Amino acid sequence: MLSDISSTNRLSASATTTASGNSSTDLQNQFLTLLIAQLKNQDPTNPMDNSQLTTQLAQINTLAGIENLNTTLSSISGQINTNQSVQNTLLIGHGVMVPGDAILVGEEATTPFGFETDAAASAVTATIKDSDGNVIAQLDLGPMGAGTHTFQWDGTLDDDSVAPAGKYTVTIDASNDTGALKTTPLTYAIVYGVSPTATGAVLNLGTYGTATLDQIKQIL
Repeated sequence: MLSDISSTNRLSASATTTASGNSSTDLQNQFLTLLIAQLKNQDPTNPMDNSQLTTQLAQINTLAGIENLNTTLSSISGQINTNQSVQNTLLIGHGVMVPGDAILVGEEATTPFGFETDAAASAVTATIKDSDGNVIAQLDLGPMGAGTHTFQWDGTLDDDSVAPAGKYTVTIDASNDTGALKTTPLTYAIVYGVSPTATGAVLNLGTYGTATLDQIKQIL
């Protein structure tokens, strides 16, 4: 650390550095040990440079400041994660729109469906199929802007009859003057629970499996 220390003192300093850590406190102790050794062994006709001493002290103080900042940031990060976990539990019991193509038809209602697109569409069509892949209904949704859109199918088939209870799938076709647009179909699910993980919260969607927070496109 100090350039004028004798070879004996260098070996002593190396052993001290190896035995101790690299924290600012360890470096301060090592610095003081080396400084005392240099003061004892320096040439009176060529004393050590004060500017070097000042620079090394400044570097040690900077390291101490960085360590304190890291400790503070770690504490703040922990508080943020705790607050996010509490907020995520508020989703339990709510309906969300996540990527998927399922529509459930019950005796009195159907679950919403939707889609997401990055560009405005001049025409959008939703095609609903049964479990055998047969087309049972086509819905003209008209022009749509870019973003997320959610719809409610009343369960009426193309022949004006009512779809029996069960699970159906939907595909979305959207286009504009440039041609066909890429769309992501969305399905409705209820959040039954939230599990914190190292990479973020995971939502339990029951029969729909799990989803992460970034997969939620709408909260209903």
